[in-house]
This record gives sequence, structure tokens and C-alpha cells, in this order.
Amino acid sequence: MSELLDIRDLVVEYHTEVGTVHAVNGISIQMKTGDTLGFVGETGAGKTTTALSILRLLQIPPARFASGEIWFDGKDLLKVSEKEMRSIRGSEIAMIFQDPMTALNPVIPVGQQIAEVLIQHNEITKAQSWEMAEKMLEKVGIPAARANNYPHQFSGGMKQRVVIAMALACTPKLIIADEPTTALDVTIQAQILDMMKQLKEDSGTSILLITHDLGVVAETCDKVAIVYGGEVVEYGSLEQIFDRTTHPYTVCLFGALPSLDKKVDMLTPIEGQIYDAISPPSGCRFHPRCPHAAEECSKKVPDVVEVEPGHPVRCLYANRFYAQNAEGRR
Repeated sequence: MSELLDIRDLVVEYHTEVGTVHAVNGISIQMKTGDTLGFVGETGAGKTTTALSILRLLQIPPARFASGEIWFDGKDLLKVSEKEMRSIRGSEIAMIFQDPMTALNPVIPVGQQIAEVLIQHNEITKAQSWEMAEKMLEKVGIPAARANNYPHQFSGGMKQRVVIAMALACTPKLIIADEPTTALDVTIQAQILDMMKQLKEDSGTSILLITHDLGVVAETCDKVAIVYGGEVVEYGSLEQIFDRTTHPYTVCLFGALPSLDKKVDMLTPIEGQIYDAISPPSGCRFHPRCPHAAEECSKKVPDVVEVEPGHPVRCLYANRFYAQNAEGRR
């Protein structure tokens, strides 16, 4: 099966008064139809910039696509016209934004906002679009009678359901979910994740899930891309990333998680300052914070090493760390 989404060596920069921000530095990811890919990393790793690049929603300037390609369903999205991109947004690729309150227009009823998406991409009447909007609300667990309500009349979880209904309205091939459960309590978060999984099974939609929560990834994703400094530093299946963790940054992420099995007084933070996109370090971008960094790490840019089939890692000592972790699991 060919890739639905194929991002090749994407480089995105922001040119500002204080300098050039190196936000995305050669990211490459692939997704097939039906995949759910977790895009994981700290704030400033380049996750949202990558997502907005797919939809070409970055403001240019200050943003600039320095190099790379974004292939979606056989088209390079960086080369298609703006008119064609408008037809793709919403119908073939949809996005669930992190803050539903800012994603919804506060002065338009939610049903009308969903109906507008349907009219934009389908040859239907207003009456038909309204009927379909009510069905979409019911599909995400909101009574159709509330279609005339405004966003402020809904709770945070309900607003996120409306945004998901809007994203799914035209049955897109790919949904980009940018931390869709961050602002929600754990009960509503679980409901939203269950709903997204069910809707994916019903429609066969692929999901690119941007998050910093590895617990959400474990519940939702098939594959995982760990992002640091605008690069994918480790990629693999859920089993490979969780059971055969290799890159030191990924190991540190898991080390910072609380455990139900071990009683500890303090979690283990990742030492040092987060990646400086204006003045990135030489060599490996993680080496200033890496507990295993050698002198070579500050001088040489690491190549991607495939430690096992389908499990590439960007680290000079990837094979050694993989072997150590494999030994530790025996």
C-alpha cells in the first residue's frame, strides 16, 4: 500500500527581528491509510509547525519553506495552487486545533459552522447541510437540538466534540489532531480518545496525533515519531518505541513519567534548557542535555541508523543503546 502522507526532508524557518528560527530541520514521516501516528515531543520541537505546513496555513513571511516536499495522495502540497489547497482543506485533510474556543466563531451557532464546511465542499442545499450538521453532532454525542447553541454555551469537552464533528463532516482521508485533549480533565479526555478511535474505525480515516502525553499515545496510536529540535530522532511501531526504547531523548521522556509500579519521591526531569531554535547547538541537537553525550556528539551530525526493521534512530551510538536496552530487558 502506498503512503497517504509522505513528508520528505521538510525544512521550515521563521525570519524574525531577533534572528532565523530553525523550527523544522529535515523532518521525514510516512503514513498509510488507516494509520494513527503519534507525533511526540516537548514544546518547541516543531510539531505544530509541521502540521500547519501540511495544510499550508503558515503565514509567509515570516515563515519560509526552505526545502523539502509534502506528498499527500499523490500530490506535492507545496506545489499545488492556493485554490486547490482550499478544496483539500476540510474535505481531504482536516485539523482539530488545540484550543476549541479559538477554533470556533463565538457569534455563529455551532450547527451553522459545521454546515458551512459541508456547503463549501459539497453541492448541497442549506437545508441539507443543516440536516447533515445535526447528524454529525449526534455522531459525537451532542443532541441535534443544540445545533442552534453558541460555543460559549458548551463545556470545554463539548466544544472539542463540536470541533471534531466539524473536522469529520466531509469524511477526510487525514485528520491532524493538535493536542486535542490537553485542556480537558482525564474523564473527558478518555471519552474524546475513545470517540476518535471509534470514528476512525467507522470511516477508515488516518490520524496524525500531536501530543506530549505518552499515555495518550499508548492508548491511541499504531506508530510513534519522537521529535526533538525539529527532527524525528526515533520512529517505530508502538511496541518498538515503548518496549525497545533506544534514543537517549526517548529514554529521558519515559524517565520523566510517573509509574504505578514504582514508588519514587521525585520524578526524573530532563536536565538542561530546551532546544534553542535561534541558536541551535552543533552536532547532535540533543547532546547538551544528553546523559550519554561524548565529545564526538558536539561535532558530528548523527546519521539515521535503523536498529531493527522499521525502527530508525538519529544517534551516533544508536546501535550501542539498542543493545544495552535489549540486554536490560532479558
